Parts: sequence; C-alpha cells; structure tokens
Amino acid sequence: MAPPAPARPAPVEAPPAASPSAPSPEAEKPQDVEKPDGSEAKKLPRFASLRADEVNMRAGPGRRYRINWVYKRRDLPVEIMREYDVWRWVRDPDGIEGWMQQATLMGRRTFIVQKADATLRAEASDAAAAVAILKPGVIGRIRSCEAASDWCNVQAGSYRGYLRREQFWGVFPGEAINP
Repeated sequence: MAPPAPARPAPVEAPPAASPSAPSPEAEKPQDVEKPDGSEAKKLPRFASLRADEVNMRAGPGRRYRINWVYKRRDLPVEIMREYDVWRWVRDPDGIEGWMQQATLMGRRTFIVQKADATLRAEASDAAAAVAILKPGVIGRIRSCEAASDWCNVQAGSYRGYLRREQFWGVFPGEAINP
C-alpha cells in the first residue's frame, strides 16, 4: 500500500487575518470563476488562486490519477500553464507543477510574499510611510496594477497599500490588473 500524499505545510501569516469562522463581506459575494461557462477562452499562461482550504494536485488530468500534493492554503496563487477539458496544468509559487480541476480554482488575483520581508507602503513610492511589514508566506489580494508601474495596490488581511512587483509572486512583469 502506498503512503498517503504529502500535505503542503501552511506558513503562518504575519498580519492577523479575519477569523475563518466569521465570513468576510467579500466571501458573501459570488466568487469569480476561473473560466465561466460561455466565455471565450482566456489567454495562457495566467494566474488564478485556490478556491478551497483543501485542493488536490494530481499527476494527470483526471480523478483516476494519483494525488501528488494536497494544498491546504485557500487563496494561494497558482499559474495556469495549460488546459485539458476541465483540468488545468498549474505551477505553484515553489515551482511545483501538476493538474488541478477547474472547479478548485477561482479568478481572484492573489499574491504571496516569498523570499524576504516586504514593506507595504501607503503610496506607490519607496519614500511613503510603511503600513505593514509582510513576512514570507503572507497571502493577500491584488486590488490593481498599472501596466507601466513597478507598484501594485494590494490588501493583506486588514492592511491596504502598495507593494513593488518584485516583492511578491502572482503577477507578470508589465501586466495590468484592473478592479
């Protein structure tokens, strides 16, 4: 008998997040889906995020394939590289690749701080006041990014501000994200 699939450890976020038992006002709104029915195909590669607290990454595009990883991190950003029917070939922030079912993904744009502490600023400037220091492993929401800007407007827990693109993973260079 094969051992169970390894579970991905969940890093602790630096800023306190809302209680998981109390739904946020955003959680009550309908979530944007990764690819709504009837829509035209979206371009590849693109980013999405995990819809649930537990998402399986499989070795192939189907339920008969073994589970390689179990992700226990809702909102974790992933990069969609390929599509096959309702399955998506994705890459996680650590570079691990595999298949996830479309229904486990959502189009909400999120980010993760990876390598070093990131300073969340009140304005899109290195001279602006610091709002918070985000530790590696912190996941937040990308509110907007201008294509020509090195800064993105983001939210992590109850903190809002601006991060430099190179301080997080979850956006392509020069990509515009509009609310």
